[in-house]
Amino acid sequence: MTAEELIVPIAGSLLAGALIGLERETHSRPAGMRTHTLVCLASALVMLGAVHQSEWNLSLVPGGTVVADPTRMAHGVLTGVGFLCAGVIFRQGFGVRGLATATSLWMTATLGLLFGVGLTALAAVGTIVTLAVLTLFRVMYRWLPRRIECDLVVRTTPPWPAEGFAAILSANRLRLLHAERRQDPDGTVEQRARVSALAPIDLDKLHARLASLPGICGFEILPHDFRG
Repeated sequence: MTAEELIVPIAGSLLAGALIGLERETHSRPAGMRTHTLVCLASALVMLGAVHQSEWNLSLVPGGTVVADPTRMAHGVLTGVGFLCAGVIFRQGFGVRGLATATSLWMTATLGLLFGVGLTALAAVGTIVTLAVLTLFRVMYRWLPRRIECDLVVRTTPPWPAEGFAAILSANRLRLLHAERRQDPDGTVEQRARVSALAPIDLDKLHARLASLPGICGFEILPHDFRG
């Protein structure tokens, strides 16, 4: 392999992985700059080795031949990265976090494979488009009207609020998406709900409303953003 055949794929994969990882790290995602950079670099190195398989030092049986198929190496890389992606996806409350980060890892591995096989222009365009999706779409979300969700956990003891749980949600313009209810032997009732409302949710008003009701001995308000 010439210096150009080594430097361009390695430098390109390092830059692409670092840029995508930097975007993820600035938003405190589970996988950051180092992880994305190493995934992209590893993918490029593996494909470089597969593409130049003819240069491997192999002891073959007399009359034997080696059939090079870099696509099998690419399939193995993407399958392996899938297990890595699963590590950044986790359940939180009634929802799931980390899907966008897992997808960015998978995309980073794909870009590394493209750099490794010498498709530098395609990999560069893919890097730019990926960064545009991760950054520009985030800006668009700030201007578009949207509904946001939060987990609401309310613990009550007798006597319970006369207006009821549903009325509390309705008074604060919250739409109930999912609810669970559990009663302990001592009479304490814990009600968990995933609710949504048009942004922004007035958490201070909701907090004051819940704190003023008799019978409520504790509550939690957990806002979430599941765009990844």
